Amino acid sequence: MENYSFHFSPYLPLISNLIRYFVFAGVAFLIVYKLFYNQFLNNKIQSHLAKKKDFLREIKHSVFSTLIFGIIGFGFIYSPLGSYSQIYTNTSDFPLWWLPVSVLLILAIQDTYFYWMHKTIHSPKLFKRIHRIHHQSINPSPWAAYSFHFLEAILEAIIIPITIFIVPAHPLAILAVTFIAFWFSVYGHLGFEITPKWFRNSWLFEVMNTSVYHNLHHEKFRGNYGLYFRFWDRIMKTENPNYVMEFDRIQEKRFGKKLAPILT
Repeated sequence: MENYSFHFSPYLPLISNLIRYFVFAGVAFLIVYKLFYNQFLNNKIQSHLAKKKDFLREIKHSVFSTLIFGIIGFGFIYSPLGSYSQIYTNTSDFPLWWLPVSVLLILAIQDTYFYWMHKTIHSPKLFKRIHRIHHQSINPSPWAAYSFHFLEAILEAIIIPITIFIVPAHPLAILAVTFIAFWFSVYGHLGFEITPKWFRNSWLFEVMNTSVYHNLHHEKFRGNYGLYFRFWDRIMKTENPNYVMEFDRIQEKRFGKKLAPILT
């Protein structure tokens, strides 16, 4: 097998975070909030829309968070700490099948960390000091994906660097994880449910979070603490008891009776 070596640019963590934020969140916002809003009307989870000032607030905090993410990523990879990580740059160092397996392992670790970190910062004192900024988006938009207090941004950011000391990972696997994580954050904060009709009756519905799932968390301020999966919420009995009913309500709007379009 031919050997390929991969090296990070020192500025890649910062640049990729900024590009990813504005491309992913911007395209999602443009599609469902501007260009095709009437077509997505039945997908809307909460009936009202956030205001322009909410979008601007979300963007302001998110841009600051991207800087923190970039600094932390740079610090872990390029500081002396980086020499203790399990990053490997030659594809021949591990079997090819390890690439997707390492991605899944990192996602599982990240989801577990996120659940307990997220649940912890919902304690009254920490919520007021750290998490309240994110929950100003009661009806979130894609721009809210990175809208954090700087301390929460640090808590959000450190898990990926920590995992590279636990799981041998190629840079391509790390990039895949960061893109999956951000796509899921944009989807969770979209404000619209876009899963296909078949999803509801598949095993994936029993495992994965949805936009409705996380939107309920923003609307009700508690429960549904997981990032990707429903496992921890189910085990700890913190899943919103109305989640399935709410998801089915949106499904009925989307695939059953239709609402009249709004002229804008």
